[in-house]
Amino acid sequence: MVTNRQVLAIAVPMTLAYLTTPLLGLVDTAIVGQFGDAALLGGLAAGAIVFDVVFNTLNSLRSGTTGLVAQAFGRGNTREEQATLLRALTLAVTAGLLLILASPAIAAAGAWFISPEKAVVDAMHIYIAIRMLAAPMTLINFTLLGYVLGRGEGTLGLGLQLLLNGANISLSLWLGLHLGWGIEGVAWGTVGGESIAAIVGLAIVSRRVRGDQRPARREVFNIGSILRLLSLNGDIMVRSFTLLAAYALFTRQGAQYGTVTLAANAVLLNFILFAGYFLDGFATAAEQLAGRAVGGRNRPAFSRVLLLTGIWGFALAIAATALTIAFGQDLVHLLTTAPQVRALALEYLPYAAFVAISGVLAFQMDGVFIGATWSRDMRNMMLLSLGLYVVALFVLGEAFGNAGLWAAMHIWLIVRGLSLAAILPHRMRQNFA
Repeated sequence: MVTNRQVLAIAVPMTLAYLTTPLLGLVDTAIVGQFGDAALLGGLAAGAIVFDVVFNTLNSLRSGTTGLVAQAFGRGNTREEQATLLRALTLAVTAGLLLILASPAIAAAGAWFISPEKAVVDAMHIYIAIRMLAAPMTLINFTLLGYVLGRGEGTLGLGLQLLLNGANISLSLWLGLHLGWGIEGVAWGTVGGESIAAIVGLAIVSRRVRGDQRPARREVFNIGSILRLLSLNGDIMVRSFTLLAAYALFTRQGAQYGTVTLAANAVLLNFILFAGYFLDGFATAAEQLAGRAVGGRNRPAFSRVLLLTGIWGFALAIAATALTIAFGQDLVHLLTTAPQVRALALEYLPYAAFVAISGVLAFQMDGVFIGATWSRDMRNMMLLSLGLYVVALFVLGEAFGNAGLWAAMHIWLIVRGLSLAAILPHRMRQNFA
């Protein structure tokens, strides 16, 4: 049976873990900002954009590992759980080393795309060159988090994330401020934090990969299983690219209406990202519990997962919307002091507030489909919804201005959720026949 306690045991710790992530960017910015050099701040911001693109895309390692481990867990197949972990770790290390080798090309591409001043480019290159050294450790941490979440160990996942973020912040403060290394100290702080979390996480899980349950090498490097992992990760990577493209297009189109509109939308996007961290916790619960039910061929449990994660997700979305409406004005005033930006942001605040309700089904369905490893359907529906979103963005934007852009975002989220929900009965009949 799937219970409310099981849902909350995963969702609550991971929501808390996800909420600590924005602190890293705030601390890094505050540290570099103490040096009074705009070029350093620009280099940090530009470098952060590059890493957001790279690692948000490769975060598919976390999601893919969660789904496959959850299914093995549901079947009671400990050897396959561990084999999945070892396969994913191998892929993580390989991809991380390739990223280090490609670091100069990645930095050059980022500089070309963002096209900042030379001083900013120089700072960005330093930041990327150092921080990219942590790429293998970063991807190992993605994999370890996917493994523990696949087993439903939300508290352990929270502990690893708190260790990662806490070590990162502490080292960045010490190296960046105390020793005066500035942007280099912030980058080395990230390398240190990722390394500490990876070493501790590997030490914890390595005790499980031993004895009679340890998979043989031929099981770990089974060609069919490796191809399945690569295919799953590839589909999730397409989804991640699509998400980035949707927000980038929204920002680009907002810029066409002037700097004030661009700034107001940027302020309101913070509300959406914050609500997303809450919804991600329940999406993670849906991943693990749906994967477990699919692995155990347990249709009643799968239906129960849909019911409970849906109820909790919608309740949380309604609460997030209510809080945004109640405290939105104060938060807008906190985020910007520009009178024109404040006025426009408050005008469009209701559009941002209701994004949580429009998007909750999309978050839930993403979690369910990732856990069930129905990634091709998720990829296809994401591309379909992006196509409709682009049409709506231009048509409604032309007709209604910035209000049309926000309407297009709601349409995009609703279509994402409903399109996957429409496929769900067919997939359930196939998998629980």
